[in-house]
Amino acid sequence: MNLKQNMGWLTAAVLLSCAGLLNAHEATRWTIASPDSIYWQVNGTHQDHIEMSGLKMSVVLRYGVNDRGEWMIDRNLILPTFRTIPNDTHGSLQHHFNGDWAHLCTVNGQPLTGEKVETVSLSGFMTVRSIYADRGVALVRTLFPSASHPAFCEKYELENTTDRPLTVEFPSLTLSYRTDQEKGVEGSYRLTATFSSSVKEGTFQLKSGEKAWFQVIYAGYKEHDRELILHADRELEARRDFLRQLRNNLVLETPNKVINTMFSFAKIRSSESIFDTQGGYMQSPGGEAYYAAIWANDQAEYINPFFPYLGYQAGNRSAMDSFSLFMRYMNDEYKPLPSSIIAEGLDCFGVAGDRGDVAMVAYGAARYALASGKYGEAEKLWPLIKWSLEYCHRKLNAEGVVTSDSDELENRFPAGEANLCTSSLYYDALISAAHLGKALNKEEKLIKSYRKEAAELYKNIHTYFAREVEGYDTYRYYDGNTVLRSWICIPLTMGIYDQAEGTIAALFSDKLWMENGLLTQSGTSTYWDRSTLYAFRGSYACGARDIATKYLEQYSTTRLLGDHVPYAVEAWPEGNQRHLSTESALYCRIMTEGLFGIRPIALNAFTLTPQLPKSWNEMAIRRVCAFGKIYDIEVKRDKGEHLLVFIKEDNKTVRKYKVDNGKSVEVRF
Repeated sequence: MNLKQNMGWLTAAVLLSCAGLLNAHEATRWTIASPDSIYWQVNGTHQDHIEMSGLKMSVVLRYGVNDRGEWMIDRNLILPTFRTIPNDTHGSLQHHFNGDWAHLCTVNGQPLTGEKVETVSLSGFMTVRSIYADRGVALVRTLFPSASHPAFCEKYELENTTDRPLTVEFPSLTLSYRTDQEKGVEGSYRLTATFSSSVKEGTFQLKSGEKAWFQVIYAGYKEHDRELILHADRELEARRDFLRQLRNNLVLETPNKVINTMFSFAKIRSSESIFDTQGGYMQSPGGEAYYAAIWANDQAEYINPFFPYLGYQAGNRSAMDSFSLFMRYMNDEYKPLPSSIIAEGLDCFGVAGDRGDVAMVAYGAARYALASGKYGEAEKLWPLIKWSLEYCHRKLNAEGVVTSDSDELENRFPAGEANLCTSSLYYDALISAAHLGKALNKEEKLIKSYRKEAAELYKNIHTYFAREVEGYDTYRYYDGNTVLRSWICIPLTMGIYDQAEGTIAALFSDKLWMENGLLTQSGTSTYWDRSTLYAFRGSYACGARDIATKYLEQYSTTRLLGDHVPYAVEAWPEGNQRHLSTESALYCRIMTEGLFGIRPIALNAFTLTPQLPKSWNEMAIRRVCAFGKIYDIEVKRDKGEHLLVFIKEDNKTVRKYKVDNGKSVEVRF
């Protein structure tokens, strides 16, 4: 059987064996309200946590509703450019503001009591709607980060729900805290929570149906900073402007609303976690641990290749700034690049030696350069790509695969002396570099050498890693590995399909797959979403589109509408499923590179390999911003396995193709 026939047989077998699991979706807590928002209709106690960010701050909200129906909240503010001592990876100032402030309001001289939270909504900001039946008022809280200031904003809007006038009084005060000057890189920092309303006295006479509001602005100040005068409505409009930029570009349209909506949310988390630092715009993972810093995996490998498609200029700027920081560490001795560059670019860190970081950078820089469609950026990145490929070439062992001290899991799980991830990344980097070299008119001898090395590495990856593991014809992750690992999916994302059938069967077997995605290693309980997200992308890429769609629907329902929402997470038990930002970029890349199969081959060209699931008749992704153009891609079922593919600019068809499902076409502008 050929690969296509194998995938068809495998789809039926896997789906039949797992029918019970796939049909038994967990009860969802949240509901989709629109393509860009979800809500929780409160009907009991529940607690969760979410991270939101702006250019100068991030906040982790731990929120919920208690058994009396009251709102509970703790805000941990993180200020990435307020550096603390030691000024290391985790040296961002953090401060908790705990508790809700509605109880500081009075209605007819009585404090607000008897709250019943009705709904909580998420749409790039949080909205909480409550009723105080005993006081005759409704309250709407709106919580969000400032787009450009080191501040977090909350607006409390009270409405008179009775048929009689009410006297409402709001607080006016400032809470202020000073940090120990011995613990700050720039001395003592000040943190404030300022309460204010639209009238000086804070007292309102509300007629039936009328509303009044007060705001709380949490802000951070360095020694000589001017006092911020912020208005919650203006800050909310700035946040909405940011959200509109993301929602208007790279819009996914499929028959599955859950996947569409999670994709919309993933664009937010990917893009909001960019911080304006003295080292440039630094996209950082977050999670109360990783700010004003970049990593070879999170930024170079995971998110930078995605940003050109989104067309978010701050994202593209952060990508170029991060690659520029890595370029500082190129050296004539070919010592490894650092795993991370920290403290606003002033220091670097390498916890597990060489994790394959240079292969990660080569892969990400080459893919970003092609997709950006910008000749100047590509020329700037070429020396970094060329240096990184030479470094990897020098790390080949006697069997012709790349050695490294560990992988991106940094010895949490064994990776041997040469692991599957590092060699797969190097392989794809060679392919992309050959395309980029041709686009930049580099010497033909070098381009041919990259192609030759890629062909040799392809064979060596199969010889060295391809094995039967736990009964599946797939890959060992390293020499001596005898149990299944989730990262066996990575060759599929790089166009290496020799072991696709056994690998797909292993990934979605009961040895690796569980309700939260893939176990890192069979026989354990640990999971990291990043490998699950790679597995979805690889499954689509190799043609296992129906399996991928079934499991993607299950995963997306859990992450978007379950008990911990609305983003992909880092890991469990480590980090308690933090909403690290680059995992959301990996979710988006399932669609761009997996479902639609976009593979850059020039500054103005790509191959497109649509994988339309049997249960769908059409799909589209609109306002794609890569390769120097803005365009839509529409895919519609024609007859049998035939698809019609339309490339549109300004709603006009500029390219039209008829292609078999899962087959490639070349799109060149």
